[in-house]
Amino acid sequence: MRRASVFLCGVLAAALMTGCGSAMPDLTQEETDIISEYAVGVLLKYDKYHSGRLVDTSAYETAEESTEEETEETLPEEEAPDTEESAAPVEEAKPEEAASASATIEGYYGIPDFTFQYTGYDLMQSYPEGTEEDMFFSMDATPGMELLVLHFTAANTSPSDQTLDMLSYGAKFRVSVNGEKGESALTTMLLDDMETYSGVVPAGGSAELVSIVEVPQGTSVETIDFTLRGGEGNAVMKLQ
Repeated sequence: MRRASVFLCGVLAAALMTGCGSAMPDLTQEETDIISEYAVGVLLKYDKYHSGRLVDTSAYETAEESTEEETEETLPEEEAPDTEESAAPVEEAKPEEAASASATIEGYYGIPDFTFQYTGYDLMQSYPEGTEEDMFFSMDATPGMELLVLHFTAANTSPSDQTLDMLSYGAKFRVSVNGEKGESALTTMLLDDMETYSGVVPAGGSAELVSIVEVPQGTSVETIDFTLRGGEGNAVMKLQ
């Protein structure tokens, strides 16, 4: 190919020189440019060192394809989450409140100089019973319900008069009848409500207190669980 290029160059040079054996026709500038461009095109066509592109990007394209292949091969497969490790821990169910035969109101709330004794219950439509003149405050059961009135005696065991302020001890009670879900004792304005009672009990004397919840009318009371509630956890007294 190189020989052909050299040969064509020689022919073109001979054609353009004016001192040859035969006269060369006069060429216009346009015709001269056309011949020159054609000669250059022929030379480039047979020159193996010439590339038709302005910029040879073949090496770059090859390297880019190689990089993409390597990236696809080295990308780690997405791992499935470990359901055993990622699962949120399940809180263990807290044990049910256990009845304590030794639980006492005075012991649980830390009430000195007094002992509390459960003395029985009443099912009533109104409490307390009596005339309006005798009662500072009374309460009635809602329709279809009855008041379960639990009676307690708080005895002063000291040789002197003592003030009993149940509200200051944060006493809170819950009552469960026949194993049913416990209900919080009703908050009342009764002067003898055991949760809010405040009064002076003489030496050797006692105060009669109550704790009241509502139960469905006609309930036959078999068992009563009395829950003492406070910051140190709950304690259950089985009243019957």
